[in-house]
Amino acid sequence: MRALLQRVNQGRVRVAGKTLGEIGPGLVIFLGVRDGDEQQTVDYLAERIAHLRIFEDAEGKTNLSALEVGAGMLVISQFTLYADCRRGRRPGFSHAARPEIAEPLYEAFKSKLAALGFKVAGGQFGAMMLVEIHNQGPFTIMLDSDEKRL
Repeated sequence: MRALLQRVNQGRVRVAGKTLGEIGPGLVIFLGVRDGDEQQTVDYLAERIAHLRIFEDAEGKTNLSALEVGAGMLVISQFTLYADCRRGRRPGFSHAARPEIAEPLYEAFKSKLAALGFKVAGGQFGAMMLVEIHNQGPFTIMLDSDEKRL
């Protein structure tokens, strides 16, 4: 599972002109699900994001976690995080999980964040979405569950 985190002042997602979710200060999370991901992967990545110290304290240092600042979470399904561009001119997506696997894990990820106490919003799985991001910093982090410490 991969998560591209963007620290934002606000974020919003729309489908066909209708706003499906929006947050104030927090994180927009683009979430890619890979073949082989499971609930344990969801739990690991959600906990990692919740406790990652990427928000500024009173001195302007990134010492605070999303939990400590009460960050909002806007989660967008993003299978293209598993694009393979090593060959040819068209990306391959064979490592991305099939929709019937990815969608329940995407929903489980949002549920896990909500269970941790976050206000969680999301887009529509598989839809063409317009995502508005007011990036703060900009501050962007990529997390990959395959790179977790043992």
